Order: sequence, then C-alpha cells, then structure tokens
Amino acid sequence: MHSVKSLSPRVGRVKVVARILIVSDAKHVRDEVRSVLADGDTVFIDVERGNQIATVAREYKPSIAVVDMQIASMGGIAVCMAMRLEESGGRLPHIPVLLLLDRRPDVFLARRARAEGWLLKPLDAIRIRRAVSALLAGERFEDDTYEPDPVLVGENNSAADQ
Repeated sequence: MHSVKSLSPRVGRVKVVARILIVSDAKHVRDEVRSVLADGDTVFIDVERGNQIATVAREYKPSIAVVDMQIASMGGIAVCMAMRLEESGGRLPHIPVLLLLDRRPDVFLARRARAEGWLLKPLDAIRIRRAVSALLAGERFEDDTYEPDPVLVGENNSAADQ
C-alpha cells in the first residue's frame, strides 16, 4: 500500500516542492522522517513494500527516496539496487537515495548499492535534515556517526610504550 500526504501548500509564492518518497514498513520510521521534514510545501509519498518502488516512483516522480534498511518484502539495499537497475534501463530517472542503516558495517553495502547518502539509526532531526538537504542539492551525505576512532600504529604509538 502507498499513500501521498501533503500539508496545505502556501498560496501566492512560487517554490520548488520537494517530493519525498519514504519507503519503510515501520509506520514509526515514516512518521519520524515526515515530522522532521514537514514544512507545508513538501509532498510525502509513503511506500510500505519495497517491491512497489518502481511503480510508485514512475507515477509520483519523487525528488529523493528515503529508504529504511529493514523492509519485510525487500530490504533497503535491494530497493536501492532495483532503482539503479531501472535507471540504467531507462525506465526510471535518477532518484537520489538516502538509506537508513541499522549498523555501521552496512555502510559498505550502501556504497556498493550506489546510494547517495545514508544515516545510521537511531535517527535525529538534525542529521535527517542535513542529509535530505544535501541530497536535494545534488550532493552526497555520508553519516560518520558511530565511526570507529582510527588506530595509530607505529614506533611511537605501540602498546608496549604505554
């Protein structure tokens, strides 16, 4: 099932309206993303099943897709890869993808799937806004939250010196 939700548009001003596709089978994830980004002009398209993505994207032509990593019918990585496959076949325009990852090691998979950005859960409003703004501006967003500290190895930094 998918639905389109929008707040009342402002009258008398010309503004580019962002159309954000939110793909998650978890209502609380869709609600959290929507509540952070709702500004009266943004249109939200909710999709609960990953296998509906191509049909819905063709119909609604979203500006970006925010895709949860865990979707019962088709995971976020598979959704992103399917979108890239549809794009390469000329069946979809390029739609930037922001993946919502569960674990830091999933970053490797997000890169391989050619996602333009990712956030690690738990989510927060500031990072969601930064990531979506970057993707809407045609930029990438790589969340460095929970990134491990680098380990320095060398003559002066060995464990024996400590």
